[in-house]
Amino acid sequence: MATIYIDNRPYEVKDGQNLLQTCLTLGFDIPYFCWHPAIHSVGSCRACAVKQFRDEKDTRGKIVMSCMTPASDGTRISIDDPEARHFRATVIEWLMTNHPHDCPVCDEGGECHLQDMTVMTGHTVRRFRFKKRTHRNQDLGPFINHEMNRCIQCYRCVRFYRDYAGGRDLDVLGCHNHVYFGRHEDGVLESEFSGNLVEICPTGVFTDRTLKRHYTRKWDLQTAPSVCVHCSLGCNTISGERYGSLRRMLNRYNHEVNGYFLCDRGRFGYEFVNSSRRMRHILARESRSGRPLAPVGIDEALHRVASLLHFGADVVGIGSPRASLEANFLLRLLVGPERFYAGTPDAEAELVSAIITILREGPARTPSLREARESDAVLILGEDPTTTAPLLSLAVRQAIRREPIDKAKPLGIPEWFDSALRTATENKSGPLFIASPASTKLDDKATLAWRGAPDDIARLGFAIAHELLEDAPAVPHLTEEMRSAARAIATSLRGAKQPLVLSGTGCGSIRVIRAAANIARALSAGGVKAGLCYTVPECNSLGLGHLSGRGLDSLFREIGNKPDRAPETVIVLENNLYRRTTSGAVDELLDKARHVVVIDHTMQATAARADILLPSATFAESSGTLISNEGRCQRFFQVFPPAGEIRQSWQWLLDMLHAAGQTDSMRWEHPDDINRAIAEMVPGLQRVIEAAPGASFRIAGRKIPRQPHRYSGRTSMHADKDIREQRPPDDPDSAMAFSMEGYEGQPPSALIPRYWSPGWNSVQAVSRYQKEVGGQLHGGDPGVRLIEPKDQAKTVFLGDPPEAFEPREDELLVTGLYHIFGSEELSILSPAIAQRMPGPYIGMNREDASRLGISDKEEIELSICGTTIRLAASLRDDLPPGVAGVPSGIKPVIGLVLPAWGKIQKPGKTK
Repeated sequence: MATIYIDNRPYEVKDGQNLLQTCLTLGFDIPYFCWHPAIHSVGSCRACAVKQFRDEKDTRGKIVMSCMTPASDGTRISIDDPEARHFRATVIEWLMTNHPHDCPVCDEGGECHLQDMTVMTGHTVRRFRFKKRTHRNQDLGPFINHEMNRCIQCYRCVRFYRDYAGGRDLDVLGCHNHVYFGRHEDGVLESEFSGNLVEICPTGVFTDRTLKRHYTRKWDLQTAPSVCVHCSLGCNTISGERYGSLRRMLNRYNHEVNGYFLCDRGRFGYEFVNSSRRMRHILARESRSGRPLAPVGIDEALHRVASLLHFGADVVGIGSPRASLEANFLLRLLVGPERFYAGTPDAEAELVSAIITILREGPARTPSLREARESDAVLILGEDPTTTAPLLSLAVRQAIRREPIDKAKPLGIPEWFDSALRTATENKSGPLFIASPASTKLDDKATLAWRGAPDDIARLGFAIAHELLEDAPAVPHLTEEMRSAARAIATSLRGAKQPLVLSGTGCGSIRVIRAAANIARALSAGGVKAGLCYTVPECNSLGLGHLSGRGLDSLFREIGNKPDRAPETVIVLENNLYRRTTSGAVDELLDKARHVVVIDHTMQATAARADILLPSATFAESSGTLISNEGRCQRFFQVFPPAGEIRQSWQWLLDMLHAAGQTDSMRWEHPDDINRAIAEMVPGLQRVIEAAPGASFRIAGRKIPRQPHRYSGRTSMHADKDIREQRPPDDPDSAMAFSMEGYEGQPPSALIPRYWSPGWNSVQAVSRYQKEVGGQLHGGDPGVRLIEPKDQAKTVFLGDPPEAFEPREDELLVTGLYHIFGSEELSILSPAIAQRMPGPYIGMNREDASRLGISDKEEIELSICGTTIRLAASLRDDLPPGVAGVPSGIKPVIGLVLPAWGKIQKPGKTK
């Protein structure tokens, strides 16, 4: 600790920080623009000036920039010194000389950092009377709106986009008074993290283009804490609603998870909530004789469902990795564990189950995203995190800076001095090794990027483990190239202080997953503190895995082996089975079942086959629990109540339990009751109830308001129905209220609906919610970890290495290639995301294409998994011979269980 003096008062502070971060942590108001807790100091805006004194006898002092000055022991500064205050006000004035007078029409109005800082310095009158500098704005794609005339040249955008996120198509152009931040020409921003410019920019230069289509002022948004549903990382978000539609998604700070940032899929994929494909009415059909679905009343629907759940009825429940833990648990309770299926193929269920077991057994610990950012060497085995778990790839980009930064420490440059540190390290990268079937966005930073089929990637992993520890299984018949790569990787990982092994389900290979575990275990046995991180397919894959449901294939096999024993009733929870496996298998199940009940929020192929269709709420209209790939259990809360006949999935299932005569469930009223039952009945989930305060939580007897205190129009928005203000909807299921009345202070971190503090209306207000700026939130970060590894006395290695991959003469091994835009089921319903989707294709090695006589972009037929589809050939240099790739989750390859062998031929050619 260090003692500094601010306006002659002593403060004990954390050593090693700069004065700006320290003063903000202490609660002082100092204006700033270029500095940011994640991208640190560069000293370009000059707004954070304070006066520094040599000692207590010095009365003159000197003006210094607080973001560029260390908070070392004995430092004496003044924030309120008249000269310092005048300097700050002058800086704001010259920054405002070319800024337009467009606050009333600016999308940033009401949460603009420039507005806050201008008011903070007391700058109220413009003396500039000359012609303003103007720029032409650019079309930057469907996510970002560009208004360059509002720019104050703080350089935050390019420092985040290029230095932090690794983007290359946004830069600073021009000089002097004509500095321009944009692309060299109009075009879509290529980075998967471009949406963070909306929050990084302190003015309205970069704003949310999806919000602009249904714009609402920030003080008129009803907001609630949520969790992203578009991948397995569990990034924290703030969802905003107005007039019954979801208007935008904002980052919610969680020190251990996403920090200050979101990926573009998480930020802009929310519009599926407002999709025209939403199901808003209960539908049913009288019989299966071709009659269409027709609206029915809720009482009739529940009566019909109750008649299917009589004692002894053969009912099968199919859960979903995108449904909440509560809903999956209730479905399992309704049908019984032996008739509950995970809603994913057997192969995927096996992979997720293996990951849970590996993480529990240890000894390597699954790091949080923050801990991943602090790793100093990274091995990625069989995964492309940029597409499957984007924020994890952003963490990797920070991790590979760790070794160069550590080497620069003798120079005495503090880590917060970003520009000097990048100069000293020459922007070099630390050890990053990637073994994958195709190229990744991280390859440009890789020490070694190695290509291979899934079995060969697993062999490389087993070889690395053996190089680290001879007790690990040896790999026979290694090529010299693979042996050399294994030695180099093992040497680098062994020499690291905190290496990270990153793998996942992307290759669809249990051997790859075991190989990654063996590497982490070999490192741990050698005394190295290794982290082991797996990505899983969806937002609640790990939660569903804890419920031990069997895969869909086992259900299909039962029906195939005993056609007369098909289930009488199938209940499908938030799942499109046609995305999980071949349409023939799903058709057989749905045809043979006498009754099909579907609970979902969006019309899709499985829902269209239902006999009874119950409209469920999306994440924005419901509350529930998700478990991330880290094993972090987190709660999300509805931002607005579902309208009409829509109900939360757990509510539908609770009614079904009551109808089935489940007496225990009749005492349950809230998700808290369900979570207590989960904690008692499901091994490994005992701490689920700790994820967030319960429904009975109050502060000074008051709930947490979802609406800000400036919320307007509560009477006028319903004036077409009643001239009186309507009573706000009640929320008995959480500690939050659909109102602007309630506790006005800071709630527990899991219940923070927005960031605001007096004088701080922008997202920078988050600093007032942190113990120290850039650190943990007051009271700790949201969520609770459910998975911690056991201490092992003996290292146990998993499995044996597979045989080397052998290409076939007449077939190719087809693997899935994940795309950040297009492969995830829900986000593709958002218009902005849909514009970024790739078309269908099959990627092929040029050698294979030449052998098969196929040219680039030629249409070919792929026979695979019992079906034949037509695709355009895409000849690539990054796929190994004998391996082809198709885009996962994109028509017409939806439902293919990959990897699988497929035959390729030209259309019309005889098989």
